[in-house]
Amino acid sequence: MKTFELKGKVREELGKKATKASRAGENVPCVLYGSGDNVHFTVTSGDLRKLIYSSEVYIVNLDIEGKKSKAIVKAIQFHPVTDKVLHIDFLQLSEKKSVVMEIPVKLQGLAEGVKAGGKLALQMRKLKVKGIYTDFPEAIVVDVTNLGLGKTIQVGGVKAEKLEILNAKNAVVAQVKLTRAARGAAAAAAAEN
Repeated sequence: MKTFELKGKVREELGKKATKASRAGENVPCVLYGSGDNVHFTVTSGDLRKLIYSSEVYIVNLDIEGKKSKAIVKAIQFHPVTDKVLHIDFLQLSEKKSVVMEIPVKLQGLAEGVKAGGKLALQMRKLKVKGIYTDFPEAIVVDVTNLGLGKTIQVGGVKAEKLEILNAKNAVVAQVKLTRAARGAAAAAAAEN
């Protein structure tokens, strides 16, 4: 899994007034959970752009004034109008404790249904998984080669080694939809027989 380097400064003052002042200085208030005592710190908003506005998932190497730790982004709070980042919660990672995280889904192969004129649709871009962070892949690869016209792949049919998938087993991950052209071809073939 990819890593992201992020430096932060410890927040001495907490509360609305101090938070507002740090946001005015282009800083984003953050909290690191899971390390016993919660660590309140700030990071510059420019450093977060690649971390937040990406389809990829990162393990964040936090450096808070020399104290280093590995974490994942647990929650992000955006301003309702400007979409500016207001607050981020990080969860510290441990090789002994499992965490819940969303991993992107990547489709692989040319589906049989697409060859027959259908259209492949990815219904779930990410799957929620639980496991030790060192076992997390960059993406969960789903092979769609044998997926026929009008057929689906559900969460129950997806394999993720050493990870537990938490989404509903009957939720559709990918499907090959019938297009008008495929329907027309199927109707013409049926008429000939």
